[in-house]
Amino acid sequence: MQNKNKTVVKSMALLNLFLTEPKLTLSELISLSGMPKTSVHRMVSSLEEMGLLTRDRNGAYTLGLVFLEFGQLVSERLDIRQIAKPVMEELCQEVDEAVHLIMRDGNEAIYVEKIEGTQTVRLYTAIGRRSPLYAGACARSILSFLPQEEIETYIRQTEFVPIGSGTITDPAELLQTISSSLENGYTVSYSELENYTAAIGAPIFSHKGQVAAGISIAGFEARFTKERLPYLTEKVKGAALQISEKMGYKLPHTQ
Repeated sequence: MQNKNKTVVKSMALLNLFLTEPKLTLSELISLSGMPKTSVHRMVSSLEEMGLLTRDRNGAYTLGLVFLEFGQLVSERLDIRQIAKPVMEELCQEVDEAVHLIMRDGNEAIYVEKIEGTQTVRLYTAIGRRSPLYAGACARSILSFLPQEEIETYIRQTEFVPIGSGTITDPAELLQTISSSLENGYTVSYSELENYTAAIGAPIFSHKGQVAAGISIAGFEARFTKERLPYLTEKVKGAALQISEKMGYKLPHTQ
């Protein structure tokens, strides 16, 4: 922290406000940031000059178009996303459910790709959305396959907050679920991030044998019946393995 430039850190804090708010006035930026008016005005002016912020005719600010350029570069350079997308599209056609690809970012999971099914009602998920690692099948498919010591540290340091009616907030229950995921190679969730929805997630491994991402199929709970679950489970596990192998991963017995 001592080596960080304070102005850069504060400017980033201002930009982070736009993650949840599409448009903010100068007064709102001052209020939400808790920073002095003169500091906010100076930083906002610089951010606008660099194209990181854009001001409309009413004086409200939005993120600048330069973020689209950076976002496109990031997307293009995420090799795993390029590798996974064709497999995800095929999986989506087979099961007709939404298919998600997520990656870990600290103690969170971030959605980096999504393929929609043909269902008329859409899930509230989108590329760029974040979720805690403990909530939802896709995120937990990453958490479950981290080194045991890392899992224990995460659970010890995390405050578990309910998001949906089925969110697991008890550490003991979470550990039990993780144990089952390790044994079965997948994890299932019901109403954890959004009520009346279900998901099945499986881990994607790198050529080093480390969990690199997670893939899931998700839809409304009524479609994830007991009879259909084995079929969906095998499909998502197969897709996860296919992507893993394309990344150079080899099953232990073939190494």
